[in-house]
Amino acid sequence: MISGMFSRRNRRPKSPDLLKAWESLDSGDVPGALRQLRAAGEEQPLDEVALVVRRAAAAAGFADLGEAAAALAAAPERPKALYDFGYACVERGVSHLAIPPLREALRRSGGSPAVLRELVSAYEDEGRHREAVTELARHESAFTDWPDRYLLVFNAVMAGDLELARRQHALLSDPEDAQWQPARERQNRVLERAADAERVSSLDLTDLRGWQYVIAGTVLGTLSPYGFDAGMHGRYAWLQDTPDGCLRGLLRLRTLLEAAEVRPRSVSLLPDRDSRILGLAAAEVLDLPAEPFAPGRADTVVVAYDLDGLAAHDDGPEIVGQLFERVPGQVLHAHASCWTDPPAITADSVGLLHQSVVQPWGEQLRQGAGGGVEKGPADDRPEAEIAAEVTAADPDAEQGDGEGPADDDARFAAFAGAVKGTWLRGDRARVRSAGPVPSSRFA
Repeated sequence: MISGMFSRRNRRPKSPDLLKAWESLDSGDVPGALRQLRAAGEEQPLDEVALVVRRAAAAAGFADLGEAAAALAAAPERPKALYDFGYACVERGVSHLAIPPLREALRRSGGSPAVLRELVSAYEDEGRHREAVTELARHESAFTDWPDRYLLVFNAVMAGDLELARRQHALLSDPEDAQWQPARERQNRVLERAADAERVSSLDLTDLRGWQYVIAGTVLGTLSPYGFDAGMHGRYAWLQDTPDGCLRGLLRLRTLLEAAEVRPRSVSLLPDRDSRILGLAAAEVLDLPAEPFAPGRADTVVVAYDLDGLAAHDDGPEIVGQLFERVPGQVLHAHASCWTDPPAITADSVGLLHQSVVQPWGEQLRQGAGGGVEKGPADDRPEAEIAAEVTAADPDAEQGDGEGPADDDARFAAFAGAVKGTWLRGDRARVRSAGPVPSSRFA
C-alpha cells in the first residue's frame, strides 16, 4: 500500500535546508539529519519534511513513523495523514517535528479535541508551554474539564502565569473518572506551594529556586554563580564537580532540615558508589548514623549523588520504585540533578541543577603532559576516605562572576522556613518540564 501511495521512491526534497538533512542521511548520519531538520525551522513544506523523516525512520527501524511519513508525503493536505505523522513523531521522541503538521491538522479538522490534545502534548515535550496555553485558550468554548481545562492549568503554571492558572483551576470540576484524581491532587499541591513560595520569592522568570519548588516540590540548595545574566539563571551547563561544591550542597541540606523543623534519625546509604560517598559525608555533616537503605524506613535522609547514577545500578530501578511513594519523615536528597532530562523520580532536595556533570572523584578533564586536554583516571580510593575529603572542603571556595542574585544562607533559610508547610507532601512523580525559567542549552 505504501509503495502505491509513494511510487516515486527517488523523490528528493527541494528545500536547500532539507537537502542538508538528506545529505546527512546519504552518509548514514541519522542524528545529524535530525539536527538539520530542527535547524531548518517550522516553515518547511510538510511533504518534503516527511520525505526526510521517512528515510530517517527506515534507517532507525521505526516502521510506524516511516509509514506515517510516507502517507504524509503522498497526501499532505489530508488531516488524518497530518495527525498520524504528528502522533508518530511524538511517540518516537521527535516532538518538534510533530508541531507543524499537528497545527495544520487542527486547522483542517475544525479544532478536533484529539488533535488539540496531541498538539499540546508536543508543545509540552518541547517546553513550549506558552504556546500550549494559547492553543488551549483558543478552543476553551469546546473543551472538557478533563483533560482540557486541567491541561490549561498545568501549562499556565509551567509558563509562569499563576493568575491564569488560578482562575482556570477555580473553574475545574472534580473528575468523575478516578484515573484523573492523582493529577487533580498534584495540581492542588502545585498551587498550594505557589502560595507559600510567593511570600518570600519573586516567582518571576528568573526565580529558579522559587519555580523549582512550585512545579516539583523540590528545594534547590545552590544556584550556579556563573553566567546568570548570560542565560543560565542559576543552572549549570557542563560541570566538573568539586568536594567544595558537594559540601556546599550538604550544608544547604542541613539548613533546610533545620528551617523546616525536620528531624531525621539517620542517613540512608544508597548502593551506588557515588551515592555512598556522598551519603557518608552527609552523615558527618548532619551528625547522624549512616545505614544501608531499607524501603519503608521513616525519619531518614536518603542521599543520592545523582538519581540517574542510582538508576543505573543493578538494584537501582527497584529502589527508584520504592522511593516514588513517600514514607513519613523520609527526605530524598540528590546532590546533582539533570534539568534537560530529569530523573525518573523527583527529589525533595537538590544541591544543584546541571545539563552534564562529572563527579569530583570521576574521570575529570585535566591538562596533559603535552599541553592538551585529557581525561584523568577515576579516584579509586576507599569511599570513606573520599567522603572525609568532602567534609574537610571549603564551601566558600566558588565565588563566581558576580552577576547572579545574592544566595546567602539567610535568604535560603528564609525560603526553607516559608515553604515548610507544603514541603514533603505527595508522591515523587517525575516532572519532565524545566518550568518557566529559561536557560541556555548546549549540544
